[in-house]
Amino acid sequence: MKVFKSEIRVLFLLIFALFGWSISARSNSYTPPCRISLLTCGPGQEVYSLYGHTAIRVQSPETGDIVVNYGMFSFKQKYFILRFVFGLTDYQMGVMPFDVFMEEYREEGRWVEEQQLNLDSAECRRIIVALQKNYEPENRTYRYNYFYDNCTTRARDILIGNLNGKVRFPDNHKDTSYREMIHSMNETHRWARFGNDLLLGLKADRKTNNEQQQFLPEHLMKDFDHAVVANGSHQHNLVSGKLLLLSAQTVSSNDRGSFTPRLCTIAFFLCVLIIILVERKTKKRIWLFDFVWMLIDGMAGLILFAMIFSQHPTVSLNLQILLLNPLSLVFGLKAVWRLRKHQVHWFLKAHAVCIVIFLLGAFVQTYAEGMITLALSLLIRELYLIRAHE
Repeated sequence: MKVFKSEIRVLFLLIFALFGWSISARSNSYTPPCRISLLTCGPGQEVYSLYGHTAIRVQSPETGDIVVNYGMFSFKQKYFILRFVFGLTDYQMGVMPFDVFMEEYREEGRWVEEQQLNLDSAECRRIIVALQKNYEPENRTYRYNYFYDNCTTRARDILIGNLNGKVRFPDNHKDTSYREMIHSMNETHRWARFGNDLLLGLKADRKTNNEQQQFLPEHLMKDFDHAVVANGSHQHNLVSGKLLLLSAQTVSSNDRGSFTPRLCTIAFFLCVLIIILVERKTKKRIWLFDFVWMLIDGMAGLILFAMIFSQHPTVSLNLQILLLNPLSLVFGLKAVWRLRKHQVHWFLKAHAVCIVIFLLGAFVQTYAEGMITLALSLLIRELYLIRAHE
C-alpha cells in the first residue's frame, strides 16, 4: 500500500511539474503579495534522513503554494550506491504542492519549521525567476556533495544570492569539525555513525567556519534567525516571522543499548586472548582464525583504498587504511600460509608497524567506534605470532 501511494505521489508530482510550474515560468509578471520562506525539517528514521532537510516555500498568484526541493533522488538509479560512495551522485531539484510536501512529513512524524523571509516585491520576483531558470531540464540536476553542495546549501545560495544587499550572518559559530557536527545528529545511531567515521578521513576533522557549518539544516535555520541584510547604511532582519508548522510525533529510534561496534570489537579482543591461551596450552596454531581476519581486513581495506579515488574531498586521506589494509588480501594470506610452515612472513612485521602508526594517528584523526580496540587486538595477535615463530 505504501509503495502504491508513493507511485501515485510521484505521478502527481510529474504532472504538476510539467504543467503547473512550466505555466508559471512563462509568466513575466509577479503581482504581490508574494511570500517566500525557508522550510527546515527535522530528522527522520532512515539513515539518509538523520540530518534533516531544507526546502523553499513559494506563495504567489502565479505559482500557487509550492515547495521547491533540492533533495530529489532515487535508489533505483543505476549503480546508485557505487556512485554515492565515489561522490558521483546526481540529485535533482523538484517542485511539489505545499500540501503534498506537508503530508509526507506528517506521515513520517517529523517536525517542520517555517521562516518567512523579509523581502520586497523585486527580491521576491528575482528569486522566483532564478528558481524557474534553475528548474529548466538542463539545469535542475546537480552533482551532490554532502558537505559542500547539498539541499541546504543550494536553498541558501539561491535565496541570499538574489537579495538587495549583503547578508551578514552572526559570527557565533562553535569551533567544530564536520565530523563533530554529524556526530551531533547521529549520536543514537551507532552503526550509522560507525559507517560515516570509517569512510571519513583526516579532512573531516578540520575546524569549520560559519558558512561551512550551514550544510546542516538546523545550523542554517539558526543562522537565518539572526541574519541581517545590509544595503548601504540601511539594514533589516532577513527573517520576518517564524512558525512551527509540524511538531515531531515520533521518538527517534536508536541502537544505544543494542549490539554496538564497540561491543563487537571488545568481543573480538577477548576472542584473540582466548585463542592465544588455547594455542599456548595445546601447542597448536589455530591458523583458520588468522586466515579469516586477514581476509576481512583486506576486504575492508579495499573499500578504504577505493575511497582514495572518490570525489568526496573528506575521504581521500584516511589513516584507518593502515589498519584495514588492502595488501592483507595478498601478503596477509601468504603470511598465514607461512605460519603453517613455522615461518614469519615480512608482511606480518610490516602490518604490526602500520598498526603502531595507526594508533599514533589517533592524535590527529577521529577513528570509527571500536577501531582502537580492534587495532590493539590485532597488534597483540601479530606480536605473539612473530615471537612464537622466530
